[in-house]
Amino acid sequence: MSGAALIYVQYLLGIGHLQRARWIAEALAREGVAVTLVCGGDPISGLTGHPAIRFVQLEPVRALDARFELIDGGGNPVDDALRERRRAALLDAFAAAKPDAVVIEGFPFARRAFRFELDPLIAAVRASQPRPRLICSVRDIIVMRDDPARDRWVLERVRADFDALLVHGDSEFIPFEASFPAAAEIADRLVYTGYVAAPAEPPAPGPRDPGGEVIVSGGGGPAGRVLLAAALQARKQGCLPDSPWRLLTGANLPQDDFAALSRAAPTGVTIERFRHDFRSLLRGCRVSVSQAGYNTVLDVLAARARAVLVPFAAERETEQLLRAEKLAASGAAELVRESDLSPESLARAIERAAAREPISVAIDADGAARSARLIAAMIHDDGAAPGFAVGSGRSIIR
Repeated sequence: MSGAALIYVQYLLGIGHLQRARWIAEALAREGVAVTLVCGGDPISGLTGHPAIRFVQLEPVRALDARFELIDGGGNPVDDALRERRRAALLDAFAAAKPDAVVIEGFPFARRAFRFELDPLIAAVRASQPRPRLICSVRDIIVMRDDPARDRWVLERVRADFDALLVHGDSEFIPFEASFPAAAEIADRLVYTGYVAAPAEPPAPGPRDPGGEVIVSGGGGPAGRVLLAAALQARKQGCLPDSPWRLLTGANLPQDDFAALSRAAPTGVTIERFRHDFRSLLRGCRVSVSQAGYNTVLDVLAARARAVLVPFAAERETEQLLRAEKLAASGAAELVRESDLSPESLARAIERAAAREPISVAIDADGAARSARLIAAMIHDDGAAPGFAVGSGRSIIR
């Protein structure tokens, strides 16, 4: 191996942040970098990857609901004792990894509630000799807040602490300033990597089956239950009754809710928690119905599925709505706002989607490999600097 990196990721509702971090970690391992992936959310079974990746599981912290009240693995409020244990475990992981680069997912744009462990980690990076590169990793869209003081604090932290800001998006699709208007002030550190997507799968043979399933996915967290309930009711009221329906609830939907959906499902509707072959299912589906999370949208676009998007928008969340509006404006998806969601509005959108041909959207989807090349180049000091352009061309989803 040549060089070492530590990646910190804290996921609270779904597991999209973890998936993105894992795919970057695997791409880094393929570049010959030893990776320590520190996970702060609920443990996820079946996490596998390159043998050069070492997983470190902190005592889990997750969000109780969309208000983001933090609780521990037992459902109790986070206390100072847990904070101290996590802080010590994170610093131990840093000391053991001896990284040449530290990648922090989200912070300082998000995860400010975790400063109790991130500030000490950043201080340890700054005190190390030689000093590891410190890199911020963010998705294409951050949650917008009308708070100039908060934006100023973020800018100051990026300039003071971070060598590079990796934006996992495509500036030609959604520029970072669409959700963070002050982005120009840190342009010297900002690099678009392209979207970080799951490893590509071979195209499905033959033409799309027009009688395929209606796939309704609730995402990796508990927030999709309202969408799942509306979809089930839409099916009961006669929406596309000639197609089989499959509802994927996500692993974190409470068991009582999962059991209630299963009991209510009529003939022709299958209820499952998740499918490892989700993208393959999308390639053969008649319509995909989902929220508009980062990973789900990439899966839908890669499959060229007819899509209905119901973006999660509770508690001032803006990320999914911005993404869904962009796709709806391009004609690639039907949009149902969460505030307008009902079995009837959802059924109308599903029927509109089923009646049209799929539309391709060209985006750069080589983000995992390009992120890894950038981080490896910064580790190896071969001319990499904030804003260093890695790779060329655009990997296009068609």
